Amino acid sequence: MPGGVAERVLLTADGDRLEAVTAGADPPADAARLPGLVLPGLVNAHSHAFHRALRGRTESDPGDFWSWRARMYELALRLDPDRYHALARAVYAEMALAGITAVGEFHYLHHAPGGRPYAEPNAMGAALAAAADEAGLRLTLVDTCYLRGDFDVPLRGPQLRFGDADAEAWARRASDAAAELPGVRMAAGAHSVRAVPPDSMDVVAGWAAERDAPLHVHLSEQPAENEACLAATGRTPAALADEHGLLGPRTTAVHATHVTAGDVKRLGSGATAVCLCPTTERSLADGIGPAAALRDAGSPLCVGSDSHAVVDLFEEARAVELDERLATGRRGHHRPEALLRAATAGGAAALGWDAGTLAPGRLADFVAVDTAGVRLAGAGRRDLPTQVVFAATAADVTHVVVGGRPVVDDRAHVRVGDVGRALGDAIREVTAP
Repeated sequence: MPGGVAERVLLTADGDRLEAVTAGADPPADAARLPGLVLPGLVNAHSHAFHRALRGRTESDPGDFWSWRARMYELALRLDPDRYHALARAVYAEMALAGITAVGEFHYLHHAPGGRPYAEPNAMGAALAAAADEAGLRLTLVDTCYLRGDFDVPLRGPQLRFGDADAEAWARRASDAAAELPGVRMAAGAHSVRAVPPDSMDVVAGWAAERDAPLHVHLSEQPAENEACLAATGRTPAALADEHGLLGPRTTAVHATHVTAGDVKRLGSGATAVCLCPTTERSLADGIGPAAALRDAGSPLCVGSDSHAVVDLFEEARAVELDERLATGRRGHHRPEALLRAATAGGAAALGWDAGTLAPGRLADFVAVDTAGVRLAGAGRRDLPTQVVFAATAADVTHVVVGGRPVVDDRAHVRVGDVGRALGDAIREVTAP
């Protein structure tokens, strides 16, 4: 509620939207009763569904992001539309159990090994769309342009699956996907300034602008990306992206871990959103980004689970604050309410959904969090939001409603059933020798 936590709140839906939100109401006899604290649905603004199969398999490896990436490429070669559908369906169901009602899938695994298009050129995107529908999640498919391996380095090996012939071919295929995938919100993706040449950035930015679609881009995730960009262009990744129309209020920059002070000003002054993925950034030894500085400069914040080292947006949200405490030696960079907003309304805005707030006219997406369990026991009404942000986990989500329809009921997925088994089967299929 706008004034904070309220009791005995009646949520009335008309179709897939909330018609009324009434505090202190006597529920109708046929009302479904949700226990604990009811929140807007959590929104995962950045996902690579197939990375979930790597969880726990690379943690003993030495090295850095670039060595991890080689393992990720090996996995990418093993996926086809059927395997990808099974894996993504289970991953999205895991997200639903964690209270996630919408996901932004940063999708660049477009073609068959060697770069050969499938008979249906968007077969992999269609597999993701079907998976999200079956798992009960809203999907923003960030169809991503990926044309080179690095500055002046062509795609090769596993990367050939990611690339279209050129930016115009990407735009045609993405336009076809938008027409072929009803119910999916389409967004444009520029993988990074490493992977998309400047003239192709113009094409991606134009495609998004023409459709008033969201636009997402990996930005300054690694120091090596900054160094290579400066060497090749004399500009930082943010400056180069800005020159070619990739930044602005429709854009979400993912990570922004190693942005300069000038980049922070540039992102904020254009109201470019920033998606932080702290559990992945820790897992890959990427670093800790200047989240508070970005916010103060004018960049809205959202969060994502990215590689799915864990799927828990409460952890992602509180890590924005806790990691910055480690980096600075100070506490109190982000208010709990702002962290919760990043995990709900901030993500919804980045993905183009009219959600993230419990208010009449908004999408009827909401979740219930168990306040009687061990992590939240003893929380009072006034400090309950703080307790949820800093102590709750995905395991505390009991019920999930998307568009007024139950997706998770008493911690059980209504459609997929045994999500653990589905995950196990799908992951073994793509990792077995």
